[in-house]
Amino acid sequence: MARRPDLRSGPARLVALAKTTIPPMHPAGLPFVGASLAIAAAGHRSRWLRRAGLLSAGVNAAFFRHPPRVPPTRPGVVVAPADGLICLVEEAVPPAELNLPARPLQRVSIFLSIFDAHVQRIPISGEVVSVVHRPGLYKSAELAAASQDNERNSVLIRTPEGQEVIAVQIAGLIARRIVCDIKPGEKVTIGDTYGLIRYGSRLDTYLPEGSDVLVLPGQRAVGGETILAELPR
Repeated sequence: MARRPDLRSGPARLVALAKTTIPPMHPAGLPFVGASLAIAAAGHRSRWLRRAGLLSAGVNAAFFRHPPRVPPTRPGVVVAPADGLICLVEEAVPPAELNLPARPLQRVSIFLSIFDAHVQRIPISGEVVSVVHRPGLYKSAELAAASQDNERNSVLIRTPEGQEVIAVQIAGLIARRIVCDIKPGEKVTIGDTYGLIRYGSRLDTYLPEGSDVLVLPGQRAVGGETILAELPR
């Protein structure tokens, strides 16, 4: 009896391995990669220009990578809205433009360097109550003052149980564009992608009173997977 060919070997296996190893790219990166490739094509007679275009295309493809994530299924948890370094865990008043009571809430801040994946993910399932953009400065996102002074986009999500979680996209020193793809009234699911920031930024997550924070400054967060906190019961 003839043996069936092993489809997992050879080119088919390499393609399958590439699909599971190399993350896809967020659509927002297509114009940048396309422009870089166009420069490379235009410079077919210039080795320097061709190499610069190809290098730019590779850098942008890496920056706009959109790796798949598997969020936890445990109820009542809040996940990190982005990849990066947890730089602050403290209490702070939420953004004034959301018109919430001016009392401090627990806040977890994640700093994204240019080497982190810059897509943002929904921290908890529920309904989008508010989405408010506020212009501001472009200080280094590592600074505590960035939460107050920098350009930002605040998203308030309410769970079916009535708990409210706030995710704030904050522009950094070289970030000049905040993208948010959700609107008030939309139903969102934990771990889903909802936006991104170009290039270098910070994400603040404000938690309801009584939440149990499970992370510390200095830890690395994986967007959509790392559990930041458990909501009060």
